Amino acid sequence: MTYVKAEIASQPECWRQAAKLADAPGLPQRGERVAVVGCGTSWFMAKAYAALREQKGHGETDAFQASEFPRRRRYDRVVAITRSGTTTEVLDLLNDLAGGTPTTVITADDAQPAARIADQSVVLDFADEESVVQTRFATSTLALLRAHLGEDMESVAADAEVAVRLPLPVHPALAEQITFLGRGWTVGLAEEAALKCREAAAFWAEAYPAMDYRHGPISIAAPRRAVWAFGEVPTDLADEVEATGALFVHSRHHGGYAALGSWCGGRAPLDPMADLVVAQRVAVLLATSQGLDPDHPRNLTRSVVL
Repeated sequence: MTYVKAEIASQPECWRQAAKLADAPGLPQRGERVAVVGCGTSWFMAKAYAALREQKGHGETDAFQASEFPRRRRYDRVVAITRSGTTTEVLDLLNDLAGGTPTTVITADDAQPAARIADQSVVLDFADEESVVQTRFATSTLALLRAHLGEDMESVAADAEVAVRLPLPVHPALAEQITFLGRGWTVGLAEEAALKCREAAAFWAEAYPAMDYRHGPISIAAPRRAVWAFGEVPTDLADEVEATGALFVHSRHHGGYAALGSWCGGRAPLDPMADLVVAQRVAVLLATSQGLDPDHPRNLTRSVVL
């Protein structure tokens, strides 16, 4: 078994552990104006959290790639997400903000520079990973932040336990391309799912906000291609996708999971974060079916240090 397979399977328990840290010092307080930063996968988790925090009325929240943070904009707190704690762009930003804007880092390793530079840190060392490809650290970070917003993560973890066992809705022999879609906070999840396919398997995957998908990207939908939606699905989108010959995948839709017969009988759709677990598993299968090592993708390292 690859490291990443085991790490994917461990996510339900990691989420439960992360939720126990929901009251950790340094996490954004209601009413604070907050920016959340990261790189790659961490940026996508930042986007998901920012949308959720605003949706729940906790305060204005922006998400940025660490390298693109607007230095002249003022925030009450900046939260940086970095698994390794060594990413150059994150460290540069934390150093620039030191002594001014309060900063909090969420990391897997408190011995690395990010935790020393930030004013406060939340350490998810139980979610650290051997694989270059991020799975459980990123989702555990989002589990922590969702719990801090008052969400029930036990039900989400229970969905993840289903997700690690479900038959996969997309098979490498039947799909040459996947487009992932989301709305609101799940746009970040869709972007992360596409990144997992590109990272682990060098597979053609794209991601868009679901409402924008019909403004151009739907033109590539065709037989042997899939469109996978997280969360809420816009009216008639499934029918429009299926009219192209593409497979429409959704955790409740007849052309996706329900067709597998494993849990259709009136069950509510999976929480979108659990749905991401299924997409992670597909990414690993896409890699191993080509003889690729999903733990060590080409051209990638565990941390970008410039």
